[in-house]
This record gives sequence, C-alpha cells and structure tokens, in this order.
Amino acid sequence: MAEQDPQGKPRRGVAVLGAGMIAAVHRRAALLAGAEVTGVLASTPARSREVASRWQVRAGYRDLAEVLDDDRVDVVHVCTPNATHAEYAEAVLRAGKHVICEKPLGVSAGQAQRMAGLAERSGLVATVPFVYRYHPIVRELRARVRAGELGDRLLLVHGSYLQDWMLSPDASGWRVFADSGGPSRAFADIGSHWCDLVEWITGDPFAELTAATSVAVPDRPGAGGASFTGSGSGARVPVRTEDSATLLLRTESGVLASTTISQVAAGRKNRLWLELDGSLGSAVFDQETPESIWLGGADESRIVVRDNGTGSAEQRRLSQLPAGHAQGYAQCFEAFVADTYAAIDGDAPEGLPGFADGLRSARLVDAVLRSAREGSWTKVER
Repeated sequence: MAEQDPQGKPRRGVAVLGAGMIAAVHRRAALLAGAEVTGVLASTPARSREVASRWQVRAGYRDLAEVLDDDRVDVVHVCTPNATHAEYAEAVLRAGKHVICEKPLGVSAGQAQRMAGLAERSGLVATVPFVYRYHPIVRELRARVRAGELGDRLLLVHGSYLQDWMLSPDASGWRVFADSGGPSRAFADIGSHWCDLVEWITGDPFAELTAATSVAVPDRPGAGGASFTGSGSGARVPVRTEDSATLLLRTESGVLASTTISQVAAGRKNRLWLELDGSLGSAVFDQETPESIWLGGADESRIVVRDNGTGSAEQRRLSQLPAGHAQGYAQCFEAFVADTYAAIDGDAPEGLPGFADGLRSARLVDAVLRSAREGSWTKVER
C-alpha cells in the first residue's frame, strides 16, 4: 500500500530510470513535490539494488518490465542515456503511466515525432525538463517582453551557452558517442536549452538557420567517467559529435539571431546567456547570475532583481524564497516537477514543457546537423 500524505491521500508513486547525476536531481525534486519514490532502475540489477539502498527506496528494479508491472508507480522519470529515451518513454506511455523524459526527446526528429504523437494520443502527461523556463526572473522577462517593454519589435537576438567539462582530452562519457548519446552532443545537450528559452520568451520561433560545428578533441577514452567530473578510461576512439557549434538564425518574423555553443570553453561552467535587443530597449539574462536581468535603454540602464512581492504573477508564483535569498537551478527543477504533477492532477501550469516542445527541439537539432553537413541555410520544420 502506498504511503499517505499529510491529508491522508495516497502519495504519488514515482520510479526513476537511471542512477546518475540527473537521476538524483529528479529524485530530490519528486520527494519535495510530495511523491513516494518507489524504486530505481540502473544499468544492472546489482547496480539497481545498490542505488536503491543508498536512496532508501523500496525497489531496485531488475528491468523495465518490473517497473511497468508495479501498480504503485504512477509516473516514470526517464533519466537514462539518450539512445534509450524513445524505447523507455514509449513503453511507459503504452503502460498507461505518466512520464518525464530527459532531453533530447529522441535521437532523431523522426523518433521525437513518434513519441510526441503517442503522448498526445494517450492523453497522459508527458513532459521534458527545459527547466531554465522556471527561473522566476525569466518569467518576469517574458512578461515584460510580451507587454512591449522592449518596444513593438525585436531587432536582434544573440547569446551563447558555454561549458568547459569536455575541455580535457581525457574527458569522456556516454554523451560523446553517437550510439548512446545521439548524433549531436553540444547542441542537443545545451544549445537546445538556449533555443527553447529564446523561443519561449519571445514567442517568435526560429524559421531557418545556418550552422557550423567543430570537434576540438579528435579521440577520447572509450569508457566514460561520471558526467561533469573526472576522466574516462580505456582505449581511445574517434569522436564524431561536436564540441562546439555556431549558428546564425532567422525567426518567423524576420529577426536575426546568433549563438555560440561550446563544451570546451575554459572557465565557463554553465553559462547560458542571452540578449534581446528591441526597438525601445534591451534585456539580458545570464543563468550563472539567475536572480536578476539587465534592462538597457537609450538614456539609462538598470538591474531588475527577483522579488517575490512585486512583478509578474509567474515571478511571484515561482519565488520560493524571499528576495535576496538566492534561488537557482535546483529550484527550477523542483518547480518543473511540481508543475508536471499538478498537470497530472488536472491543472494547466503556464510554460510547462511537454513532448511537443521536445519535438520542436529535435527539429532544431536536425536542422543544425543538416546545415553543418551541407554548408547552407536550412529551414527548421514546424
């Protein structure tokens, strides 16, 4: 029998597929949202049992079938290597359970389209953690842009998403290799976040782009270490997925944009930065300083800081702590998971990213790879 919450109702049962860094983030967010984590499925039955013991959960599942047969499980969090996302998420939906699937939704646009179609037909809640939407100050920026504070039109969008965790020639991991991580690495992993955030804030989708990619380290250890920490091991194998990408883009309304994506930018740990230049003013958001936005004008510029007592309704809703008490990535993830569970209960939270957003991202990845391969402007499928 499932545990009960303080109101005497059964707790929502959650299973986590995967046992790495991001799986632990999902587990924590699920617990804070009031769910019971029933168990975990790791890479082997022995590993599942070990992680279950460490997480103090009941089940270390042997395989996916055991997860799906567990009547306690209402929601499955898919936090496994990218190449398994389609198989696992589709099986979860067919079993009649809700799903949160890590991005990329699929390792091809075709896979993602099939997954999004299945989710829509199922009537179940299926979400993708584009969690940077959940910075309260991003909600404030979106409200100001939509209200015309930057002017009646945007003139230019530019920015970057930079990390350095792949800088060492000995860094490796499953994300590096196409058979486990998919054909795109840096763009699918982090460039997708930049594009999603810009499109969601502005409401002006990218219509076409031209892209170039580069591989900084031609070969890496074939056996990877933990993501974002340490080195790989074993014989070195060729690298086919990009370390960096540069893009020029044009939105549906004709606004030009540019971005640089890299996982080999020394000293940059997780810097998602964007600037929107409008006909009356500009705005900047930097994920490494996520409590404020810079607003520029022709006569003066100013910093607007998150404040749970002022600003847009969504900024206030997502401000879990008083102004001056910093919120960050963890709170974004927690709010995203809580909104997913609220949607399961029948609510319609603003900005909750679903499988349709995952499909949109997959189509951007596909356009980037085609453009880089063909050296031409490429349409982004809608």
